[in-house]
Amino acid sequence: MQAHSYWLSLSVWAPIAAGMLVLATGRDANAHVARALALLGAIIGLLVTVPLVTGFNTDTSAMQFVENVSWIARFSINYHLGVDGISMLFIVLNSFVTVLVVIAGWKVIEKRVAQYMAAFLIMSGLMNGTFAALDAMLFYVFFEATLIPMYIVIGVWGGPNRVYAAFKFFLYTLLGSLLMLVGFIYLYFKSGGSFSVLDFHALPLPMSAQILLFIGFMLAFAVKVPMWPVHTWLPDAHVEAPTGGSAVLAAIMLKLGAYGFIRFSLPILPDASRYLAPLMIGLSLIAVVYIGLVALAQSDMKKLIAYSSISHMGFVTLGLFIFNPLGVEGALVQMVSHGFVSAAMFLCVGVMYDRMHSRQISDYGGVANSMPKFAAFMMLFAMANCGLPATSGFVGEFMVILGAMQANFWIAFVAATTLIFGAAYTLWMYKRVIFGAVANQHVADLKDLDNREFLVLGLLAIAVMWMGIHPAPFTDIMHASVNELLKHVAVSKL
Repeated sequence: MQAHSYWLSLSVWAPIAAGMLVLATGRDANAHVARALALLGAIIGLLVTVPLVTGFNTDTSAMQFVENVSWIARFSINYHLGVDGISMLFIVLNSFVTVLVVIAGWKVIEKRVAQYMAAFLIMSGLMNGTFAALDAMLFYVFFEATLIPMYIVIGVWGGPNRVYAAFKFFLYTLLGSLLMLVGFIYLYFKSGGSFSVLDFHALPLPMSAQILLFIGFMLAFAVKVPMWPVHTWLPDAHVEAPTGGSAVLAAIMLKLGAYGFIRFSLPILPDASRYLAPLMIGLSLIAVVYIGLVALAQSDMKKLIAYSSISHMGFVTLGLFIFNPLGVEGALVQMVSHGFVSAAMFLCVGVMYDRMHSRQISDYGGVANSMPKFAAFMMLFAMANCGLPATSGFVGEFMVILGAMQANFWIAFVAATTLIFGAAYTLWMYKRVIFGAVANQHVADLKDLDNREFLVLGLLAIAVMWMGIHPAPFTDIMHASVNELLKHVAVSKL
């Protein structure tokens, strides 16, 4: 069935084609048409991932739905796509979040509507391409191209310092990626003229080359995650980005960096990965603990959630470099869960910002009195952010802590402090914003969720609860691929 299947290409190009069509609607006079086309395009982008899920074979680690066509024959660059149990999850997550972001921006964005909607659709297709690419140059093209729509979203629809934040975001991530490109070119010559990622996995490389390549890849992917200390672009980008931009940046774009470690660093450079694992674990634990403490000191809600994202992504890189099934699967579950929870938290802040035009915690207080439905949704997402059992936030963190315990008690002990810090900064923010007496008249006049907002937050609430109560469908997909990856990492190439 999969030999002649083009569902993967459709998941990449359907949103991009829809985005181009939305762009063609032009000026704001046609905003209603642009919105309708964008929603239709986003829904089609999600629907074409359904056959990928239903036709996916969980018993094999081999790439599925493979498409391989020559692109630039002279350099053996191919349009080579395929998914395994790892990349499959992120393509579906990305397509799902894109639908929510289009709905969330329905009434909020009133200027340059077509361009705004088109940017998210095109970005969705490019990110699906990044997750599906099995050719290194194709991966690089998609990986870098995702920067352009996000740069435009932050730079055009962002806050007062949007240009500074957009430039910082673009330059940080672009500079990091250049070393990755150098690494790909080196591997191309070592493999005898192939850019196939699967060919790279089989290359025997000396330790010195592996370490240099690992550092090059690490700089590219660590900036994207972002890991401490190359994380400083993220809070600025989140604070200035519009709500939809923050949701996609946190839910999907940060995952590209962690995915790069899984697809390139670990299988191509297993010896260097094991040798430098203490460094990666150390940086991850600093992110978990130090950035968690930094989040406690924030007065801006978006900045607090941005630092929370860095702390949670520290858990992901920690799980990846423990090298046991619980750690790696926990990291992947955490990535998907963080996609749901961080998108939900940013959308919750967006709901309040649309009404009050303030993100300062001190401007709120007593929101539960005027917005009880919203307060209930935000409570669920805040608890998921803390890692409360029966929410998606608990499953990944618990698996990583168990995996860390198998490796080293003290690593697990330090990692577990995130449950304390996470509860501290999230519930401290929630208490000051939602509970207490009504702080001012603006809060007293707030209107509760409308149907559109209720739908978006409701879908995310279902996803968070489903993954928290019944995570098996998510973990079953990844088992075979994770076991194969760990087998690969265990085999020395020296």
